Amino acid sequence: MNAGDLFRLGVFGLRTRPTRVVLSALGIAIGIAAMIAVVGISSSSKAALDRVLDQLGTNVLTVTPAQGFGERPPLPDTAVASALRQDDVLGAAGVGTVPGGSAYRNDHVPTAETKGIGVTGAWGDVPAVLGGTVASGRWLDTAPTALPQVVLGASAAANLGIDHVDADARVWIDGRWVQVVGVLDPIALAADLDNQVFVPRGLAATLGFDGHPTAVYTRVDPDRVADARGVLADAISPGHAQDVGVTRPSDALAAKNATDESFTGLLVGIGGVALLVGGIGVANTMVITVLERRAEIGVRRALGARRRNIRDQFLVESLLLSFVGGIAGVVIGLGVTVAFAVGQGWPVAVPLWAVGGGLGATVVIGGVAGLWPAARAARIPPTSALAAV
Repeated sequence: MNAGDLFRLGVFGLRTRPTRVVLSALGIAIGIAAMIAVVGISSSSKAALDRVLDQLGTNVLTVTPAQGFGERPPLPDTAVASALRQDDVLGAAGVGTVPGGSAYRNDHVPTAETKGIGVTGAWGDVPAVLGGTVASGRWLDTAPTALPQVVLGASAAANLGIDHVDADARVWIDGRWVQVVGVLDPIALAADLDNQVFVPRGLAATLGFDGHPTAVYTRVDPDRVADARGVLADAISPGHAQDVGVTRPSDALAAKNATDESFTGLLVGIGGVALLVGGIGVANTMVITVLERRAEIGVRRALGARRRNIRDQFLVESLLLSFVGGIAGVVIGLGVTVAFAVGQGWPVAVPLWAVGGGLGATVVIGGVAGLWPAARAARIPPTSALAAV
């Protein structure tokens, strides 16, 4: 018999016992669905946890002048551009403190009542690199030639009594009114920036800013944090790396790596157990099928069917049963994962290896589990089988 004949014979064998096939396939489907659901839910939970850990700055490195005895030179004014040229750096932005700068709600506020508000020049999109958001308005234009404008940190906005952006939202800086174009939400990774008023570097220069950033924030490839940390100092200050300090990654990075390892071990273990259970179910089903169909086997052998024909028939049935149960299990598992993840507000993350690998392994294990029953069916003597007729 060719492959097409075997396939049709296998389908016919399954169709003649629909109740047993449905129950057997359901058992396999439940095992695979359990694997897909547990792997998918665990992966979705891990994705949600990774999102939280990323917000904690696991891949954010801060570059500042090195700390130590004596006066250290400032960071070069090209520090942000140098950081952006590195392959492992996904984004970079910088800030530079304006000495003595402050902002007031109006021109009648005494100069001494600064409320701790500082003025900071900015390079690039600082809140985007630090995982912050704009509560109202937009981030400022940080080009050196940008028009005078300001963006308020969350605490600075509260101290100035400005909670949103409109045509009347402006602050008094160094004897001039400057339009407010944005208000930030609190920045968890750099709380010291919340009480700052951000201005373009052109405006900062007129206020006495020397053009050197006091801090450069870089968001790097999460898988290459250590490599990025090793090259940033040399990239920003070639030949004087000792004058540049780069913060060590957050402890959250170690927690993230430990979480990844734990989840990987858990998923592999759960997947292995589920596949083993599915294989045992297939083997059990095929053994029972062979016992129930001894008469059919005897008739086929008496009509001239060879042992390999009998073996191949039962092996194909085992593979088809495993495949049908695996498909049903994948669909059920995906449905459960999506429903649970959406209900929890998590991102849906089902690894492709779990879907493809689970289905493929189910068929392989089903085939292996069906080998012994198929071989047993092929070894039944025709006279013994016909005695059951």
